[in-house]
Amino acid sequence: MAIRDNTKEITVGNVKIGGGNPIPVQSMTNTLTEDVDATVDQILRLEKKGCEIIRLAVPTTQAAEAFKEIKKRIHIPVVADIHFNHRLAIKAIENGADKIRINPGNIGSREKVKEVVKAASERNIPIRVGVNGGSLEKDLISKYGGVTAEGIAQSALRQTGFIEELGYDNLVVSIKSSDVLMSLEAHKKVAGKLPYPLHVGITEAGTVLSGTVKSSVGLGLILSEGIGDTIRVSLTDEPETEVYVAKQILKSLGLKKGGVEIVSCPTCGRTQIDLIGLADRVHEEFDDCDKDIKIAVMGCVVNGPGEAKEADIGVAGGNGTGIVIKKGEIIKKVPEAGLMDALREEIEKL
Repeated sequence: MAIRDNTKEITVGNVKIGGGNPIPVQSMTNTLTEDVDATVDQILRLEKKGCEIIRLAVPTTQAAEAFKEIKKRIHIPVVADIHFNHRLAIKAIENGADKIRINPGNIGSREKVKEVVKAASERNIPIRVGVNGGSLEKDLISKYGGVTAEGIAQSALRQTGFIEELGYDNLVVSIKSSDVLMSLEAHKKVAGKLPYPLHVGITEAGTVLSGTVKSSVGLGLILSEGIGDTIRVSLTDEPETEVYVAKQILKSLGLKKGGVEIVSCPTCGRTQIDLIGLADRVHEEFDDCDKDIKIAVMGCVVNGPGEAKEADIGVAGGNGTGIVIKKGEIIKKVPEAGLMDALREEIEKL
């Protein structure tokens, strides 16, 4: 699957987005940004999970000032999330934010936006222009008879045009809706008219299960159009889960390589092993492994070897006995209780 390569390349800290670069995964902290220790701890955990850009809420002056210390202790770029108060955007820039996220429509007057753009321009800090279906301008809601893809697209064009008129084009654009098909249509409209990288996501997607399904469908559709230069999955859960789901979406579409891929079969009437528990343990132990391998977890010895033939290593079992499979060939038989130890031993050899 191709990544749209005709967008402007934007540099956020040490990460390049757009212009055909690999799609980085983003998330957002849920700590109080003012609590530097808690925020840093969470960011470091997210880094280990594969988060490449992190966004922080900036509701207070203290939160903006915290960026200076936070930046010293982490390794990925930080984005300041600003609503309404242009002074907080400027303060975050002054304290080291690598990018700011604003909606020019809720910042206030043109003069206030101009001050933010001036501060960003002086430090060459990218501005992410964020448009959300839930906060669409009233005149566009009236014009299109509600929140629509056309209205969201027009808002994005309006807001980016506003900043372009101020002489600044170091921009990333984000258009979000909780409606999957509306999001797809809005992204298609904007992608054909703006040269800037698009940060994609389905906003307010929901809890882990429903939100993962909704995000996977929505982002799969958008990314399959070649649209999207950076990604966030929005879930009502811990940020680490968002990062995991985003990575899996990109891997499933062939847009992210490397790391462990775990495949497992569904349970059926032939299953004579605690397959769900085994698959969960394999996921927990090896998901963060830095080896570029595929691990298969199969439920029975009848179909296991054949179904696992494309994996580098796999396990299957039944009736108290387990087998270890390498490239479709059984290489070892062990008691079911010893499967994890045997799998671990073989993975270490790879």
